[in-house]
Amino acid sequence: MRKNFGAKPYTYPQPVFIIATYGENGMPDAMNAAWGGISEGKEISMCLSAGHKTVKNILERGAFTVSMADAEHVVECDYVGVVSGNDTPDKFARAGFHAVKSEFVDAPLIEELAIAVECKLISYDKETCRLVGEIVNVSVDERVLDENGRVDVAKAAPITFDPFNNAYIKLGEKAGNAFRDGMALK
Repeated sequence: MRKNFGAKPYTYPQPVFIIATYGENGMPDAMNAAWGGISEGKEISMCLSAGHKTVKNILERGAFTVSMADAEHVVECDYVGVVSGNDTPDKFARAGFHAVKSEFVDAPLIEELAIAVECKLISYDKETCRLVGEIVNVSVDERVLDENGRVDVAKAAPITFDPFNNAYIKLGEKAGNAFRDGMALK
């Protein structure tokens, strides 16, 4: 037996992206967004409404970073999603975040969040709210790398958004081997 929920944006997992920009005075800004993902080899797409201060900054500067929210910073990451930069221009600082200028784009990296995708704006459609960015670089803080220089998911502790229960879920347990386990059925 299945229960129907209707046409809703309910999928698992939904990443929790923290999008960071610089505003008109060079002040860093950030917002929380769950509707997004990789749409091409070097492209990320997100659904962001035009009223966000962060979207205005992206359109002015042509750049943004997308950090992966983590379990250690749930409160801070949720805060930048529930408070508008239009009403609270210093919400980045109030969240306790510290900005580091990206070497690749005109946008800040969030020092507290270990994994970030640095992007240049490709396009934005105000009617559909679809933002598309070119991935220019992926930067990872060494504190979440293993001895082989790869991201250790347990150290990174990324979170996802559970739209069914309005909850954040911590990732971390390995379930299998990509591009290998399915070979058993070949």
